[in-house]
Amino acid sequence: MLQTFASSISSLLDARALGHSLPAGLYTREDVFEADLDVFFRRHWICIGLECDVPEAGDATVIDIGKTSLILLRDDDGQIRVVHNVCRHRGSRLLDAGKTIVSKLVCPYHTWTYELTGELSHAPHMGKGFDKECRSLKPVTLKSIGGLIYICLSEHPPEDIGHLEHVMAERLAPYDVRNAKVAYETDVIEHGNWKLTIENNRECYHCSANHPELCVSFVDLDFGFDPETLSPDDRAQAEEHFELYAKRTEQWENDGYPSAAVEQLVFCSTNFRTQRLIISGAGESQTPDATAASAKLLGSITRKDLGDTHLWGHNSWKHFMGDHAVVSTIIPLSADTTLVRTKWLVHKDAVEGVDYDLEKLTSVWVATTDQDAELVARNHAGVEDPAYIPGPYSPFTETNLDKFATWYIDRMRAHGY
Repeated sequence: MLQTFASSISSLLDARALGHSLPAGLYTREDVFEADLDVFFRRHWICIGLECDVPEAGDATVIDIGKTSLILLRDDDGQIRVVHNVCRHRGSRLLDAGKTIVSKLVCPYHTWTYELTGELSHAPHMGKGFDKECRSLKPVTLKSIGGLIYICLSEHPPEDIGHLEHVMAERLAPYDVRNAKVAYETDVIEHGNWKLTIENNRECYHCSANHPELCVSFVDLDFGFDPETLSPDDRAQAEEHFELYAKRTEQWENDGYPSAAVEQLVFCSTNFRTQRLIISGAGESQTPDATAASAKLLGSITRKDLGDTHLWGHNSWKHFMGDHAVVSTIIPLSADTTLVRTKWLVHKDAVEGVDYDLEKLTSVWVATTDQDAELVARNHAGVEDPAYIPGPYSPFTETNLDKFATWYIDRMRAHGY
């Protein structure tokens, strides 16, 4: 029997039919949005940035998630830290949004001053009996997985992040993301619920009709197809492609590059999928002609034919190629708006105009992100329409959406909704 809880959201969760998109209220209601922030952005691990966002001691950047404000920084010993952006005096914000460089964290209100470790070092006029040691900034639980910063705001972070850490530490090591350089970043506000943003990212059913730039290097067959609808020639081409996949994956793994798909998508707390994908065309990178954008390859990599190692989570997607990486994270801003923050990484010593051309490096995913924003906005507008009825996912091309929706319902119930 279905277990239900005393929550105004429970009836929406109960109404979701397997194999179908979610009921409208789960995308549009304000109380669901607040529940989503609590469950998926405070009680689960989320990716908020990169070690190379703060390459030098004193570099700091503020990340706002709902009413929670966090400071990602590098301390004087080079250690990555994440602390709450809340003064331990009367709660004032310490830093404004965006990136900055600091020698100490000084509250602008009454000049309470903190070391970059979070330790309170100066609090004027508080008297001799004042104990500074118990007024350090509140630290946030974090893990750097191959240079990707994951945090969890819960006092009891899900332990199954260990599987993601085990799988990705080895896969990301050759790329040396920790010491990469952020060559470019952009923020796009999508006018849609965050779950529609994730659903859009987890299928390529829409790619051939909407992403001409991406399809030069991306193979949409990789994310499923209905064999009965293919012509004999297309079916033969698909079979040839998957034979190539088997050979290429075996070769990559024999060369020491783990490549096979690893999924943890349902019946788990921490949701992720990774696989090394073939790049189409010239086979080197996600650029307009599928050739490498940067002459200086990432980390210790010496070859351009290592494909695209993709990694999904419930608030991020990433693509790691020989010459560069693309890392996108999302932060819900309201029930109907979502921030998509995308960063392009190159080797730390790569020089724009010498080793890489910024337009070639960024144009595919700039165009794809803008196109996705348009699709998500259209989807959200339709979901808000009283005529919306949850529709069926394709059993060939949208199985990962069904898994995401199933995981979403499961996690909401696990947290009392």
